[in-house]
Amino acid sequence: MDDLLLTLKTTFGYNAFRPLQREIMETALADRDVFALLPTGGGKSLCFQIPALHRTGLTIVVSPLIALMKDQVDQLRAAGVAATYLNSTLTADESRSRLRGLHRGEWRLLYVAPERLLLDDWKENLAAWNIAAIAVDEAHCVSEWGHDFRPEYRQLARLRALLPQVPLMALTATATERVRADIIKHLQL
Repeated sequence: MDDLLLTLKTTFGYNAFRPLQREIMETALADRDVFALLPTGGGKSLCFQIPALHRTGLTIVVSPLIALMKDQVDQLRAAGVAATYLNSTLTADESRSRLRGLHRGEWRLLYVAPERLLLDDWKENLAAWNIAAIAVDEAHCVSEWGHDFRPEYRQLARLRALLPQVPLMALTATATERVRADIIKHLQL
């Protein structure tokens, strides 16, 4: 059994990949940028979670929804994966503790909102952490033509200047051809 399938089974409890998941993961693990358009329920999260477990370093997951961050981190932790999130629901002490853990390399996945990721003091953190990959969930939020456009998502292109060698994955379930082109252009995929 190959490593990706073994991780799918032992960590996540699934016996087979859904369409395109394996191809997306293999492309990501080849350190190439990926744009993934998969239907709702198509297993987008596994496309960045499994590669995160096969890399050395931290995978940052940009997510727009606090509840989704918490749910995914809770599920990952229940499966034995070192995952955390930073968002406005945390106390100052909780945030500091998680940041210390990030500086010590304790986490494999960090879920964070784009607003938090792009605060000025984060440049030093991003440079200090061993970032292996960045996944932009709900990537349609990047596009001004998308139904959920968020200006903060548009600023994620700044990550390319800060982390030019780090592969980026953009994932969405909803994107017209115009929105797809806009995402690819603005995230510099």
